Amino acid sequence: MNTAMTNTGQAFGTRGYRNFVLISLTLVYTLNFIDRVLIGVVAQPIIEEFKLQDWQFGLLSGFGFALMYTLMGIPIARWAERANRVRIISASVILWSAMTALCGIAEGFLSLLVFRIGVGIGEAGCTPPANSIIADYFPARSRARALATYAMGITLGGVLANAFGGPIAQMFSWREAFLALGIPGIAVGFFVLFTMKEPPRGYSDMPGTHQVEKLGLRDTLRELSAKTTFWMNIAAATMVAFVGYGVGNFTAPFFQRSHGMNVAEVATQISVPLGLAASFGALAAGYLTERVSGRHPNAVAIIPGVCLILCVPFYWLGFSTDSVPFALACLLVGNALHYSYLGAQYTICQGVASARSRATAVAIMLFVVNLIGYGLGPLAVGFLSDVLMNIQFEVVHAGTAITALACDGNSAELVATLGAEQAEKCLNARASGLGQSIVLAVSLYGFAGVVYLLCGKSLQKDLVSKIA
Repeated sequence: MNTAMTNTGQAFGTRGYRNFVLISLTLVYTLNFIDRVLIGVVAQPIIEEFKLQDWQFGLLSGFGFALMYTLMGIPIARWAERANRVRIISASVILWSAMTALCGIAEGFLSLLVFRIGVGIGEAGCTPPANSIIADYFPARSRARALATYAMGITLGGVLANAFGGPIAQMFSWREAFLALGIPGIAVGFFVLFTMKEPPRGYSDMPGTHQVEKLGLRDTLRELSAKTTFWMNIAAATMVAFVGYGVGNFTAPFFQRSHGMNVAEVATQISVPLGLAASFGALAAGYLTERVSGRHPNAVAIIPGVCLILCVPFYWLGFSTDSVPFALACLLVGNALHYSYLGAQYTICQGVASARSRATAVAIMLFVVNLIGYGLGPLAVGFLSDVLMNIQFEVVHAGTAITALACDGNSAELVATLGAEQAEKCLNARASGLGQSIVLAVSLYGFAGVVYLLCGKSLQKDLVSKIA
């Protein structure tokens, strides 16, 4: 273990090896999100097989994962401040990949929930130590680009989960999708262990940067408590995650219910293009931030702020139209704009924290972002969907002999039990409720954008290592 802190202001290692480390960590983060979002890709088959209401699936896909992910995040990050970060990441990849594979043999709601909790425990050991490693390999002037590249794992993970998970689920079942995408991650964990070098802590910070040998959790919180930018960044990122995870876990069911598409069609024709657009948006924002930060030091906050506000009308149109091509066109623009915040949330978080508290600072951010955003976002969107569906029955289908609870199951089952006419009412109400829920949720992106713009007022005062 190398704990030496020597501030050089220079990048660590050769350019080739440094990029190899960044690509490797991006691959790890991609696997992280493949295993995290796969449940959203195969959401409708799971809902139908286990006869779940939308709020139950929101609990399964969001809160069940996020609870242990957030509770374990800070202890693992504290461990990463003094232990070998590469080994922590390797062990985490192996654990969450094994748990993802086990999801494929779940016999019901409870067993699937337990395995999802296991995935959350494993994934808690990825991002805080990875961010800390990147900060030691890349100097402050290059971190926006490096962290934006790393953050592409979020969108690339979504692309690959859909590109492979959707067709596999359509050809076989959702269970084979979990097995096929979970098992390879175990090999990646060992690859990281044997190829990645642990860097000296604080190596790439500028000479003269204040060094802190050891910070307890209380000391870290005391350091960050005075950083207004840190907490505003968390507030904005939490709002984005609340909507992003909530809507993301229900996008496939939305297109299946509203446009009659199957699992593979939604995955390949909708979700893969949207993931690529999101990757482009995240990477483009990182490069743009690096290019203009010399003239506009607050660009790291301004760019995501403007883009988040602009994405809202595109999402409104995309989730309201009856035309699939027009919906896709609008959502492509919305995704590219929305995901401009990915690198910024980590760059700001890293920039206001000292070298010995970076992993913990990221863990604190992820604790709030994931507990509220990931934990409650899918649950809230699902709950609102169910409420609006019930309103459909009370207003549009008043006096009908069926209830919302009778609408659980797939279309064939509904036709068999309720008849074609009543089954169609069920399907229309489910589609309408979910669509309205999503449209209301995406409005929060605008509020998050305003908060990022306000971050610029305190950013320069709070930065530890200036972006130059």
